Amino acid sequence: MPHTARILIVDDHPVFRKGLAHLINEERDMTICGEAEDVDAARTAFEELEPDMVIIDITLKDKSGLELLSEIQSLRPKIPALIVSMHDESMYAERAFRLGAMGYIMKGEMSDTIIQAIRQVLSGSIYASQTMVSRMVGRLSRKADPASHPVETLSDRELEVFQLMGKGFQRKEIADLLGVSAKTVGSYRELIKKKLNVNTSGELMREAVEWVSRR
Repeated sequence: MPHTARILIVDDHPVFRKGLAHLINEERDMTICGEAEDVDAARTAFEELEPDMVIIDITLKDKSGLELLSEIQSLRPKIPALIVSMHDESMYAERAFRLGAMGYIMKGEMSDTIIQAIRQVLSGSIYASQTMVSRMVGRLSRKADPASHPVETLSDRELEVFQLMGKGFQRKEIADLLGVSAKTVGSYRELIKKKLNVNTSGELMREAVEWVSRR
């Protein structure tokens, strides 16, 4: 009897989670063995259900999905993991791959593309969009080491703030988009300045604009 792949979904958006579960359960060779909306529930489900694959939303209620991915990889190295996200892949895809993810896909993709990504990851292959592949190949051809850039030292939230700055958003706009106070955004900006070794807000803005333009 053909093996049916058992998949665990970790996503804090009930509508998306249920929709994805329905999509997967319609396939004859894969099924959802469990669902979780936060890190604690995901950790428990992962240990109890022993899934063949995990699908993780990059933004969870209590912790970054990338942190959960790192935990899961420490428990079961090489577990097939697909990251799903509403965030621009230029921000997080490379981080996800370095942490052990085998695929990264945007939530807005067509159903057939999502199933293709799941199958590819289950088969042991890497899944990435053509845009992401082209970007990585371009960096390799220039012999660039993306991990050497100081931006790679930023936390996930700091990276969000940095990218939004580079796209021209002001402090209040960033605060509204991220659901935090303008004061908190200011604190993130100061942390980013220290990590990037820049002294003024003007220098920080130039760094952000240049970084975004290279993505």
